[in-house]
Amino acid sequence: MFLAKLSVVSACALTATALLLAGCSSTPEDKAANWSPNKIYSEAKDEMSSGAYDKAVTLFEKLEGRAAGTPLAQQAELEKAYAQYKSGEAAQAIATLDRFMKLHPASPALDYALYLKGLINFNDDLGLFASVTRQDLAERDQKASKESFESFKELVKRFPESRYAPDASLRMTYIVNSLAQSEVYVARYYYARGAYVAAINRAQIALTDYQGVPALEEALFIIVKSYDALGMTQLRDDAKRVLEKNYPQTEYLSRGFKGNTDPWWKVW
Repeated sequence: MFLAKLSVVSACALTATALLLAGCSSTPEDKAANWSPNKIYSEAKDEMSSGAYDKAVTLFEKLEGRAAGTPLAQQAELEKAYAQYKSGEAAQAIATLDRFMKLHPASPALDYALYLKGLINFNDDLGLFASVTRQDLAERDQKASKESFESFKELVKRFPESRYAPDASLRMTYIVNSLAQSEVYVARYYYARGAYVAAINRAQIALTDYQGVPALEEALFIIVKSYDALGMTQLRDDAKRVLEKNYPQTEYLSRGFKGNTDPWWKVW
């Protein structure tokens, strides 16, 4: 009797274990398994429209495999990059775009790929925190800005008739302005702390590397003030003459450094 009961218990235990293993090994149903490529693309676009970018990325990845070797697969790759960018995955988006440009160097959408890559780097780290602190592009690390400039530059050079070229050109101008302003921020920092030689050197970098940008007016003023603080009157007067010649209406000499106002660059 005891053995019989034990056999029943063992049988029940084995059945329960089998059911448990079956439950653990089950996977969620893939609703897109029987969808056509066009159906997957349509659903992915719907997810994009509703802001569900992570779901859109998954669908675009399925579409890449399902429609491999077709223009639709290329479109899916570009759409995936945009969805990654919108979901905050900038590094993944850029990696997707780099892969696209490497695999499809003759694609008619190459101009868009370059534009999107430039845009992602252009907006790098610009989010809620930056808007609250009113941080502009010139106050951040310039690596992303320089990479953005290179993407836009390649776009304008290779595809001057592209619909994205005019905006890319405007952003290139903005980036150059911000790079010059970044040098001036550093020069101003050194000046405020009494490191006048370092301030002069940094301001001169802006003058040497960038032409015709707004930041150069302040760069010259920093040089004037730094030479004055060092007691180097001849060099101070020379710098002052250059400032007055290039900026005859300058207010720096009469008012000094500007106060906390809205950033000059705020046009986007």
